[in-house]
Amino acid sequence: MENVEYAVKIHAPNIEPRFRHQHIFDEFDGMTSGQFMELSNDHDPKPLHYQFMMERKDQFSWEYLEDGPTLWRIAIGKK
Repeated sequence: MENVEYAVKIHAPNIEPRFRHQHIFDEFDGMTSGQFMELSNDHDPKPLHYQFMMERKDQFSWEYLEDGPTLWRIAIGKK
């Protein structure tokens, strides 16, 4: 997955918390099928993953590229 060209790269801590998930979903929704987003965060974004499973079921892939302890990187693909 490291050789993927990402359509969007987001470092979540740079976004104000109350807008964070909505911003990520807006960017995801703007992607076309087959594109990927790289999300980095300072903690495991499990709540966001659960939200994707509820709100975008069967529309995305989720792969950890880095799994802590200080940085998490996830490739989120649009199906």
